[in-house]
Amino acid sequence: MKLLEDKILNEGKVLEGGILKVDGFLNHRLDVALIAELGADIAREFASCGADLILTVESSGISIACAAAFKMGIPVLVAKKHKSYNISDGVYTAPVFSFTHKTENIVLVSKEYLNAGAKVLIVDDFLASGNAALGLLSLIEQAGATAVGFVAAIEKSEQGGRALIEQKGVKVYSLARIKEMRAGDIKFE
Repeated sequence: MKLLEDKILNEGKVLEGGILKVDGFLNHRLDVALIAELGADIAREFASCGADLILTVESSGISIACAAAFKMGIPVLVAKKHKSYNISDGVYTAPVFSFTHKTENIVLVSKEYLNAGAKVLIVDDFLASGNAALGLLSLIEQAGATAVGFVAAIEKSEQGGRALIEQKGVKVYSLARIKEMRAGDIKFE
């Protein structure tokens, strides 16, 4: 999506360690107009997939997931990184390693909201090594639901996450695919 690619080129910053800083418009301070366009694009791409739920992981993917869900007329389920008192003990869990934070979290969703037979579209802000995607796919499999696609706002192609998801038979759609990046130079697929 050219709009997102231009935003990345104009406002994104490549940091040491392969980190792309886009927090000024995507996942800290939000450019709501941009997020709405991302959601509309996702809804167009997956209009006929039959999804009845969007799954994301807290917290950076929530805004994009909500924008897509609003356009598709379906709810969003947020995989939590910490169990709170208002979530029952009936949960599905999966480990997820964060590339950005260099930590592993056990993400969870309530069995009450992820049901067998559900058709689930996963939406996240980034796709890098595929760890978050595999964790979310595990939650879907545990529930007896079906993943109808995986969406990333930004994919770092060189880290290989796409192949891991596609090996599971899940369609991958990225709004911006970064082929390579270093300070001052970002190249898209």
